[in-house]
Parts: sequence; structure tokens; C-alpha cells
Amino acid sequence: MRNIIIQAAASVAVALTFGLSLNGAAYAANPGDTAAWDGIRGDIFGTREILDGAGKVALEAPYRAEDASTVPISIRLPADFAKGVKSLTLVIDQNPSPVVATFTYGDAAGTGERVLATRVRIDQYSNVRAIAETTDGKLYMAYRFVKASGGCSAPASKDAEEAAKSLGKMRVKTAFKDPNGAPIQEAEIMIKHPNNSGLQMDQVTGLYTPAHFVDKIDVTTGDKLVFSMTGGISISENPHFRFSYQGSPSDVMNVHAEDSMGKVFDGHSTPSQS
Repeated sequence: MRNIIIQAAASVAVALTFGLSLNGAAYAANPGDTAAWDGIRGDIFGTREILDGAGKVALEAPYRAEDASTVPISIRLPADFAKGVKSLTLVIDQNPSPVVATFTYGDAAGTGERVLATRVRIDQYSNVRAIAETTDGKLYMAYRFVKASGGCSAPASKDAEEAAKSLGKMRVKTAFKDPNGAPIQEAEIMIKHPNNSGLQMDQVTGLYTPAHFVDKIDVTTGDKLVFSMTGGISISENPHFRFSYQGSPSDVMNVHAEDSMGKVFDGHSTPSQS
């Protein structure tokens, strides 16, 4: 049933995308365009107030993307604010599936500055948003306008048979630095996965490749949760995440991932010696 729902949603996204194009309603948004966001925010947050995240949520993204299927973005939350943040939601207004992912933090996210970086697909010129929710229920947002197009329908870098051979292979790295007596702990996760959006057309058959993407990740260290992620088709091929955390250098970081077809992948780090 889960797969049927996912495939149906992907089919609807395809229909909507081409329906808009045929009717001339698809267009390149501009930084001040809030029409799409006004509808999206209600679906995600209801009528809750969203406050200006200036000084609390710092979002970095290129103004013009080199590759719309692999756009780097990063979010920084200062320590005095980050310790009260329980989740972070990423949104791309003009994508067929606007919610990129939601990261729900655990104890091992730490109490210092919080960093999160990943790569996303952008379908057309759009505002990219990061919305932090604090433990007292308040929402704070930052956004950046990115010029990119075609990222959600861009073909995969490998054919399906080749991608299947490495499906789910994972690299988990941790690093511990101590500049000026202020320890910084960062980790990096890369998962081999096509993360098919359901919008890519096979040029030989003319059929659309079924949606198949990593939709859940749990990251723990020392039996404590760093974050849980629920994601969608807007995360790039071979999902990649870099993030800060807090834990013992001797602890192994464990990563448990699942995809939209029910496949399960697990990986872990080796204790850092740096």
C-alpha cells in the first residue's frame, strides 16, 4: 500500500507539472513571489506565526546553481538559539514536492552551534526556505532565492542496472577539531542511491522512472539520537549530509536508512583519531 501511495503521488506530480506547462501557468518565480509559499505554509504549519529568523537561522545557497540537480545548501544555528531547536524543515517553493525534508533533533545534536549541509534538486527558479521550530513551539525562518531549473527531471548519472549494484552503500565519517580550545564535532554521511524523483523520463522507452528515494534516516552516537530525517524527492541523487553533533570521540556513529520501496540500509563510522 505504501508503494502504491508513493507511486500515485509521483504520477500526480508529473501530471501537475506538465499540466501547468501546457496551460502556460508554469513560470520562473522571482524573489518576492509568495503565491506558492502562501499555500504551502498552511499545509505544513497551519495558521501558526512564522517569525523572521535573522540572527537565528543562517541559510546559505548559491544565487545561480551550477547544476540544478545537485544544489548545495547549508544552515547554521548559533549556539544560544540552537540548544532550543527541536526540528528543522527545508522547503523549495516551486518544486513539485516542496518539502525537502524535516530533521528532528535528539540529545546528541548538542548545545553548541548547529550546522547542517546537504544537496537538493531545484525544478525552477525558487525561494529555498529553512524553518526552525523551538521547544516552545515558535517557528523561525530564513530563505534564499536560487536560480535553477530542471533539477527534478534531470536524468540520473548512472543507468538503473549500474546504480542497483551499489544501492545502499554508505560512508560515515566523523571528525573532531579543537581550534582555539573550542571543540567542533562534525560528521558526514553519503548514501549510494539514485533517489529517483518519478519525473525522469527514459529516453529509450519514453516512460517515467518510478519514484524511488531515501525517505527516512536515523543517526545515533553513543546510543543517543543526533537526528531523525523524513525526506522526499527533492534530495539529490546519492544523498549527502554534513552536520555538527556532540558525543565522545570513541563512540561509533550508527546510521539507519530506509527508502520508499521498503529497502533498509545500515552503516557506521570508525572512531576518529583526529
